[in-house]
Amino acid sequence: MKEQSNKNSRRGFMSKLGLGGLSLAGMAFAPIEQQLEYTTQKVNRNSSPSDLRITDMRIAEIGEVVFRTPIVRIYTNQGIIGHGDVRDGAAKEYALFLKSRLLGENPCNVERLFKIISQFGHHGRQGGGVSGVEMALWDIVGKAYGVPVYQLLGGKYRDKVRLYCDTTTSNDPHVYAKRMQERIDKGYTALKMDIGIKLLKDIPGTIINGPDGKYNPYQHEFRGYNMTKHPFTRVQITDKGIDKLCEFLDVMRAQIGYEIPMGTDHWGHFGVNEAIKIARAVEKYNLAYIEDIIPWEYTDQWREITMSSTTPTQTGEDIYKLEGGFKELIEARAVDIVHPDPNTAGGILETKRIGDYASSHGIGFMHHHAAGPISFLGSVHSAAATENFMWLEHHAVDNPKFEELVTGIEKPLVQDGYVKVPETPGIGVELNEEVVKEYLIKGEKLFAPTPEWDKIRAWDRLWS
Repeated sequence: MKEQSNKNSRRGFMSKLGLGGLSLAGMAFAPIEQQLEYTTQKVNRNSSPSDLRITDMRIAEIGEVVFRTPIVRIYTNQGIIGHGDVRDGAAKEYALFLKSRLLGENPCNVERLFKIISQFGHHGRQGGGVSGVEMALWDIVGKAYGVPVYQLLGGKYRDKVRLYCDTTTSNDPHVYAKRMQERIDKGYTALKMDIGIKLLKDIPGTIINGPDGKYNPYQHEFRGYNMTKHPFTRVQITDKGIDKLCEFLDVMRAQIGYEIPMGTDHWGHFGVNEAIKIARAVEKYNLAYIEDIIPWEYTDQWREITMSSTTPTQTGEDIYKLEGGFKELIEARAVDIVHPDPNTAGGILETKRIGDYASSHGIGFMHHHAAGPISFLGSVHSAAATENFMWLEHHAVDNPKFEELVTGIEKPLVQDGYVKVPETPGIGVELNEEVVKEYLIKGEKLFAPTPEWDKIRAWDRLWS
């Protein structure tokens, strides 16, 4: 009886290892060394994670196919390389400055390395270097252990990630609505439109103290309208202006209906009173959100706007780290949705931390994205691993070359408005270097050596 029990237990163990079945019956009686060799046949034997070390970091900066984006490549002593993107429009030096802090380190210690380099990031594009490096580290770790990045974050909540796409503007609301319909015809199930006072500049009686008007005190050589924070422009919108903006939304909803969620962005630079005026006026169109209608750092003003209207509010694409601004917005319930860009927020894990914190406070969570396909798919991993995730931005809908920059993944990347979560190790793709070469910024080389960034020339400690 005892012998039979042992046999059953052995078979159960072998079954759990994937060795059950008639075709593998002989393996059950093989020496333990052969059994272990069989069960570990898919393990990456070229990698010894504990002995991994970072040996180099280089950049390939591209444009045209996406916004100007520096691609980060980190090399290791075991031939495993990782990729990440510095955020669109950011300087490659934001990443290169970090190289001397990383050489010789084990890339698998992502959290420890993030704490070393995170002091050199900041809000907006200045978070791009730290964030791109963080993504490249996760890419290496996933490849070293043979698992997708989402698995390293604790697993996934979804097998595919829902996208929302931006839409280019038109001064004709009917042309604009037609463009939005084309997005729906492609399978997208969430949309965003840019709308704002720029559509009113040639219509008399719609804007007071407008950005192109002779009475705007900020139209001088030192600081123009676009460089002036919203509360200080003193721009106002008249009832005629509000009606004209609502006409765009009216035509839009008449075209696409109310089944599709639609958000709005780029309203203009004006203060909290005008923001409230707009938020109330557009309530009848049931917008998914109004994005960045004032700068993110004005927490109290955001709360005032949010509490004054039923139109959902959203901000966050320029905030660096949870403690850098998201925490305050979330705890104050100043907005309905937080909207980090993983390429600014601090990378994949920090973006998940932001989402988890928002979830604990009943706040919605989206992803902004406007860079290359590497960080686009890095964002997919963050989105898959975070419970309260809503939608990820896709900013390259109209450029088929976007996904040609990467290989090793099922294409098209976007199918019926969703992206499948990669199941291959790391972020899940490699670069198509021939295509990358086509889009290098003039004067740039493909991952040229960067020895000038090898040595630290500063004392980084922040305390005495």
